[in-house]
Amino acid sequence: MARLARKLKEDVAAIALPDGRVVGSSGHAKARRYLLARMERLGLEPFQGNGLELTYSWDGEDFSNLVGVVPGASPSASPVLLGAHYDSVIPAPCADDNAAAVAIALAAAEILGRRKLRRDVVIAVFDAEEPRHFLQPSMGSIRFYEDHGRVRGIHAALIMDMMGHDVVVPAEMLDFVPWLGRLGQILLPRIGKEDVVVPGVRDLFFMTGAESHPALASVIDSVRVPRRLRLIAALNEYVGDMSDHGVFRTHGVPYLFFSCGRWRHYHVKTDTPDILNYAKMARMTRYLVAITEALAAAELAPHFGGPVDTIQFEIRRIRKACGPALPYVLKLLGVEKLETREDISTLAERLMRMGL
Repeated sequence: MARLARKLKEDVAAIALPDGRVVGSSGHAKARRYLLARMERLGLEPFQGNGLELTYSWDGEDFSNLVGVVPGASPSASPVLLGAHYDSVIPAPCADDNAAAVAIALAAAEILGRRKLRRDVVIAVFDAEEPRHFLQPSMGSIRFYEDHGRVRGIHAALIMDMMGHDVVVPAEMLDFVPWLGRLGQILLPRIGKEDVVVPGVRDLFFMTGAESHPALASVIDSVRVPRRLRLIAALNEYVGDMSDHGVFRTHGVPYLFFSCGRWRHYHVKTDTPDILNYAKMARMTRYLVAITEALAAAELAPHFGGPVDTIQFEIRRIRKACGPALPYVLKLLGVEKLETREDISTLAERLMRMGL
């Protein structure tokens, strides 16, 4: 695990350039060259044509999606896609958004290349996710699906964004719990103006999309979450199409979106490589590999009935993530019980109010 964490750190350092990766900038071009070389060294096969770079133009501007394939036993079967975007929103490192997820995708590709897969796995590093391209026709994931993905079809899409950080409790939230604030002053010396890293909470990560297909919840339940990771599942409608999964959702492709959530370093210059938790990223890499393998082996029958009822699945994941602390968590958030969709919606609303 330590070796994997070191490799993730190396890739983040190479991608999270000081001047950023804004589309069209020199940093964007440098990151693209690094990623292409890295993907070629991994032995990924072209998704289409003779190379890993799928270029496109929109409104006079040039873009590049970087897409390779880890071959499986049945090339004719629709592939599983593992994707993340590589551009940055501002001329700054943007390590968590989204160099960390790209590094995880590369590490997963290396591990998957040593496994026997039932179907191909597509490693898609998308361009132009950030504004002004977000949810516009020039967005990399939209162009990939519209121009290339429809032809072969996608078995399931796993999309990652902001996968590098500990989930923290904003320091100001402790004002509502005086005894916790006092305890934090003793045990957590960085409690001052900074976010508080609380054991257990730091290990959280979030997933939406299980509602996109009836079989997804059982596939997820079949994969063990590694120790020191805590998975919370929720409806996508709580957060919206905040990343590259949107195009897959709107076209009825089974999808899962993974993130550690937004925090105060989101879209600002303080999003630097030194604030990431590479050990946590290594654990999430292992988990994403296992989920990808399980989806590659699963039969996902065509589903045309809209979102699936996942209430019990979400409650189950929340209970597993919180463990014995669940009653205290609910009390802290002012949620009386966890039994209905209304209860989950209230919990989600109050967690997002905290900045999670």
